[in-house]
Amino acid sequence: MATDDHGFAYYCYLGSSWIAIILVVQLFIKTCTSFCTKTRHPPSPPALPIIGHLHLLSSRLPSSLKTLASQYGSLMLIRFGSTPIFVVFDFYDGNAEYGTYWRFMKKLCMTELFAGTQLDRFIHIREQETLKLLKSLVEKSREGKPCDLGEELSVFSSNIICRMAIGKRCMENPNLPIEIRKVVGDIMKNAAKFSFNGVFGPLSRFDFLGKGKRLVSATWKYDQLMEQLMKKYEEKVELINGGDEGEKDVMEILMETYKDTNSELKLTRRHIKKFFLEIFFAGVETIATAMQSAITELIQNPAVFTKLWEEIHLNVGSDNRLVKESDVPSLPFLQAVVKETLRLSPIGTLRARQCNVDTKINGYDIKSGSRILINAYAIMRDSNTWDKPDEFMPERFLSAKSTDGVDNHPTLDFKGSAILRLGIERC
Repeated sequence: MATDDHGFAYYCYLGSSWIAIILVVQLFIKTCTSFCTKTRHPPSPPALPIIGHLHLLSSRLPSSLKTLASQYGSLMLIRFGSTPIFVVFDFYDGNAEYGTYWRFMKKLCMTELFAGTQLDRFIHIREQETLKLLKSLVEKSREGKPCDLGEELSVFSSNIICRMAIGKRCMENPNLPIEIRKVVGDIMKNAAKFSFNGVFGPLSRFDFLGKGKRLVSATWKYDQLMEQLMKKYEEKVELINGGDEGEKDVMEILMETYKDTNSELKLTRRHIKKFFLEIFFAGVETIATAMQSAITELIQNPAVFTKLWEEIHLNVGSDNRLVKESDVPSLPFLQAVVKETLRLSPIGTLRARQCNVDTKINGYDIKSGSRILINAYAIMRDSNTWDKPDEFMPERFLSAKSTDGVDNHPTLDFKGSAILRLGIERC
């Protein structure tokens, strides 16, 4: 028994030694390569072996990165374990050319999928879901039942997105939005946890916690779900055979483009699945989170709430009519409240990107394939740009010079359009 214990300890020691040697050799090779190529990196705090700068970061990552930026500048290099990441805290002008697929999809979105006329066809969907949400909240209030506002808003936003995107299938299967929200939620949760494996460097290829398998499983479920939906839409298109089927949802338009042999870019089934996954990622939890943040700020700032109520009462009336999208242009303070909410609670406080080509920013070298992290939290609370940046002050966006009463600040995009374009980013 003693011999077995000694043998086990020996192999553990041997394995640990090899792991340490691999890490040291990898670090040495990277250091020598960087020195020989004379790469000029942005400023970086002192790092520790293996863990990098993890010891300098707290659970409130955007805030701790903002603190480091005050010492090392608006562009710095941080190492999450062995993974180098460039963290950006400022605006930099860029004119990189977008790819063919991106240009085609933008054109399709602007002319077909999300054009003004197409969005107007979905007004009744948004009004119905808004009324359904309010009824649910009122009923729970009257009955004295607890209410999970975050869950209510998530259901509200997912129902709208699903009905606009795949409305015909939602009518046949009312539980479809719930299924999609669960599958997409599993993908987001496991993708975030699996990406953390990158801090372990050469050991990241080993899925110790099983997050990679769960991510693959969730992705497979999403693929199967979307494949079934697409086949049903294909069957419908064949039955209609070019006839007038009335109101089209987003999936129908994409499937028609997929079948169009004269299209300037041939869409694949994978393109369509990826497009919808991006819509669900960008449109469900982001909208729900933004609305919850706005409600929280109004509760914590009763003076702002009173001013907003007075504006709505004056412009919409007191006949218990709900605010409509057509009322938004005449409600400048409401627009200012939305913009201030998105400033203090930006959608995606840390936005990950990847550099596709070698480039220079402020004289520093950013190699192709480098990971970029844009700290929107710090940008929106920069005291050089904002007066009293940590206070909720919608008035900062009101301007007497503006024709509609709203200051169209260059860092936020909101002009009283048909919907809140929460997925739009500028960096």
